Amino acid sequence: MNPTFKLEHKDNLTKARACKIKTSHGEINTPVFMPVGTQGTVKGVHQKELKEEIKADIILGNTYHLYLRPGIEIIEKAGGIHKFINWEKNILTDSGGYQVYSLASNRKITEEGVQFKSHIDGSKHFFSPEEAIDIQKSIGADIVMAFDECPPYPCDYSYAKNSMNLTHRWLDRCISRFNNTPDKYNYKQMFFPIVQGGTYKDLRKTSADYISSKNCFGNAIGGLSVGEPHDEMYEMSSIVCDILPEDKPRYLMGVGTPVNLLENISLGIDMFDCVMPTRNGRNGMLFTSEGIINIKNKKWEFDYSFLDDNGTTWVDKTYSKSYLRHLFSVNEMLGRQIASIHNLGFYCFLMSEARKKIIEGDFLNWKDKMVKKLNNRL
Repeated sequence: MNPTFKLEHKDNLTKARACKIKTSHGEINTPVFMPVGTQGTVKGVHQKELKEEIKADIILGNTYHLYLRPGIEIIEKAGGIHKFINWEKNILTDSGGYQVYSLASNRKITEEGVQFKSHIDGSKHFFSPEEAIDIQKSIGADIVMAFDECPPYPCDYSYAKNSMNLTHRWLDRCISRFNNTPDKYNYKQMFFPIVQGGTYKDLRKTSADYISSKNCFGNAIGGLSVGEPHDEMYEMSSIVCDILPEDKPRYLMGVGTPVNLLENISLGIDMFDCVMPTRNGRNGMLFTSEGIINIKNKKWEFDYSFLDDNGTTWVDKTYSKSYLRHLFSVNEMLGRQIASIHNLGFYCFLMSEARKKIIEGDFLNWKDKMVKKLNNRL
């Protein structure tokens, strides 16, 4: 089947939207949070839990990491990433651009592409835009991302402009390769270009115009949540959403806290991913509808109440705060698993609630109440 996108409902008081994407691997109801499964796994979480407890419609894989390990040949011979990891729902792959950005001291950027050293063994590799597309087609992601350069924050205007222009030239090469090579498996893949431009309004507008003109299935906003203040993130997001076409999904990459998600939904964003629920969870931070818990704190030592009475996953009404604190105090891996499942469940629940409130016409009132609570330190 050809993937489809439908804008189902628009909020009257904000720019929030409820949309539906249909693909060969099922429906994605937006707003949606996509758990990050960098190396073919969402750390510490079974696929069964992702599907049945967390209720994820789509997860992420990472091109750079999967290319290095297990390697593309192993994934291809398995029949693609869905079969390799036994996940029948949707998958999006990041192109590897951000990982290359994070390898700053180990990479060299040229017009042709990026040469980098493996973080594993120091071996040299080269990614061109064409190579990034070929690898993602071999992985078999439903949504394939453009290969871009993510400028650091802060960076001066000329660097941000040159970086954006390079991203645009690379985009043309990505689109040509994507359109002129067949899908490897028996389903259609989608392609999303990425808006860049740092925190400069005119560059973001230029990039959003350029990306919009390409008429791809969906569009992404990159280069945010790299250290800039939240107000700047929201400003860039707002500027770009006002330009990107309404009849295509909008994906804000690498964002963020629960509050960041709700504020960006109100600006017109549909899709999010972030390592925060799992990474922070592994360090003892729990996100709940009443605020943030640091489960390592002594105050939870004798608290035998459930993790989260409002929680939606099985762990929330199975384990106590005291027990989870104990697991972290003895460095037991089960503690990190429980916290990860809880946090991912909360993020996905927050998105489904946002969708419900958009459809009911009560999003702004609900969002403002939630934002006040979500920032509480319990």
